[in-house]
Amino acid sequence: MTVNGMVAGPAWTASLNSAALLDSVQEAFLAVDATGVVRGVNRSAQELLGFSAEELCDRHLDDTLRPEHDGPTAPALARLFASAPQRPVGREIRVRHRDGHLLAVRATVSVIPSTGGPVACMFLTDLSGQADAEQRAERNDSFLSALLESLSVGVTACDDAGRLVVLNRAARTDLGLLPDGPIPQPAAITAGAVLRDGSLTPLAWDETPLARACRGEHVGETDVVVEVPGRSARTFATTARPIPGTDQSRAGAVSVAQDVTAVRRLERFRSCQDTIDQILAGSTSITEVTPVVLRAVAETLGWPGAELFLLDEGVGALRSVGHWGSAEEIFGHQPIYGQALTGRVWATGQPILVPDITLRRDRSTGYERERMEACLRNGVRTALAVPVRDGGTLLGVLTCYAAAPELHEDQLVVLLSGVAAQIGAYVALRRSEQLARQLSQVQEDFINLVGHELRTPLTSITANARMLAEDAGLLDEEHQQMVTAIDRNAAILQSIVDALLDLAHLEAGHTEIQMGIVDLVAIVADAITVARHTAADAGVRLVAELPARLTMAGEAVRLRQVVDDVVANAITYSRPGEPVRITLTADPTTIHLCVTDLGIGVPAGEHGRVFDRFYRGSNVRHHGIAGHGLGLSLARAIVHLHHGTISLSDNAPSGTVVCVSFPLYDRPGA
Repeated sequence: MTVNGMVAGPAWTASLNSAALLDSVQEAFLAVDATGVVRGVNRSAQELLGFSAEELCDRHLDDTLRPEHDGPTAPALARLFASAPQRPVGREIRVRHRDGHLLAVRATVSVIPSTGGPVACMFLTDLSGQADAEQRAERNDSFLSALLESLSVGVTACDDAGRLVVLNRAARTDLGLLPDGPIPQPAAITAGAVLRDGSLTPLAWDETPLARACRGEHVGETDVVVEVPGRSARTFATTARPIPGTDQSRAGAVSVAQDVTAVRRLERFRSCQDTIDQILAGSTSITEVTPVVLRAVAETLGWPGAELFLLDEGVGALRSVGHWGSAEEIFGHQPIYGQALTGRVWATGQPILVPDITLRRDRSTGYERERMEACLRNGVRTALAVPVRDGGTLLGVLTCYAAAPELHEDQLVVLLSGVAAQIGAYVALRRSEQLARQLSQVQEDFINLVGHELRTPLTSITANARMLAEDAGLLDEEHQQMVTAIDRNAAILQSIVDALLDLAHLEAGHTEIQMGIVDLVAIVADAITVARHTAADAGVRLVAELPARLTMAGEAVRLRQVVDDVVANAITYSRPGEPVRITLTADPTTIHLCVTDLGIGVPAGEHGRVFDRFYRGSNVRHHGIAGHGLGLSLARAIVHLHHGTISLSDNAPSGTVVCVSFPLYDRPGA
């Protein structure tokens, strides 16, 4: 043998301490004779087996260690000694520890000659640590497998060559694969599913996040759209990372995909609704705008078509006002109340989603079967219809068609109902504008009627009544009273017609205000001077608090008309002996004219109507006070044309406060 580079002879080797040499070996050693009796052990064997040398030596293996293998100990030893192998023989066996538990070891046995006969030298390697590690690995594999299968997100992993090694149940479902069986490879996956990126551009497997990560790229959240025949497209937010190996190389890659179809659809619908708002804002015809709106909706859903029906109130039927899509056969039909999808929404006023129209054959009428067959011929399997409303009024029905069943049905109903609400608001606005134009035309016709057909004969009546009144002295007393009544009532009727025409012309914009710089103090003071005679006759005192001068832009005649009407109202509805207070004040930007009385006031709940045409409070009618209810309406029209405001409020303890506010002009040329 060679020791430290030198060849050692038999004498030098014989001088070695064999016991010390065996004790220095880390593996457990036993020397066993041909009968199975242990003749020697080293320290490692005592530590591994828990027996002392005295307990093991000179005792049979079966008395202490009781080794377990594929046969009895004695025959095995006999065969071993009989064959006397020149090379060590290895075998995994189990031996009994001193405390009784079985110990897995690997026994390496050699037979060597000795002065007392051949001896089997057994070196035992403890395998319990390796077995525990294998059990832990097996448990970890089971745990990992169960974890992957229980996840709701798709997990996919590949080795460094790009071969798929992990594809959990969620990932298989996402890709339209069977839930069990061998893991398919990329070619098999792309043969059954179409992959697209977030912009719907076709995505080759080498461009997927997993393939990019396999090349060493860390891929952040990226949308991947998966289209599987027979179901709607789904969008998955996918991340991918390379898996590092032990030697700084890449062992493969892993990707995680979460279904975000509902989230992305909501985002697209928000954008779609903004687009629809812009489309509707730039259009004045529902027939013209319908195909554009429906295209935006259908493309957002990824559905092949949509149609809008509006209720024709004249004939009580739903009429198609437009559609979008290439399947002309399913569009333009006449809905029947209570039948088929559109007809049932018309009847119930509630949204209806039919996930699979083929399942409703057994409950269909002839008309419904005809509709179903037309849809099926054109690849339509799913349909959703929602009511188009203006508040509680049904205006129509929006019906959309899909080629495959959809997930997130509740979300679809809500989103499409939002679009229907936009359409409903637009239709209601267009109809209200049309009604406003019709009302405006009626008003124009009424003004023309009053102005030409009523005013002319009324002027003649008034003039003749005045002439008769002047010559009433020639008549007897009864006829004098009749002429006086005709003259008085003709004058009242003339004033009503004049006020009504004046108000109509002001509101229609036919009368312009001749603006100039005027002193409102002078206008109010003149009005009070004239009104004092009427107030004195009614037993009412006028109290005025006016500054020296307040200028504003306006027409003096019209402003005087406002002051006269407001002051006259206060006098008319005041109680005898009570004052009417007129104040005129200003702040840095506004002039305030307030007329306060302690009269009968305005009944609760009627304040919002006092400026309406012909409105007179219920308490006024009960008191028998004359009037035509146009004074405050006319005053409001004039005030608004002067860019001012007029309001009415209660006075304490009784009465009314009318306040008129105008912009202040306190310097020439302002």
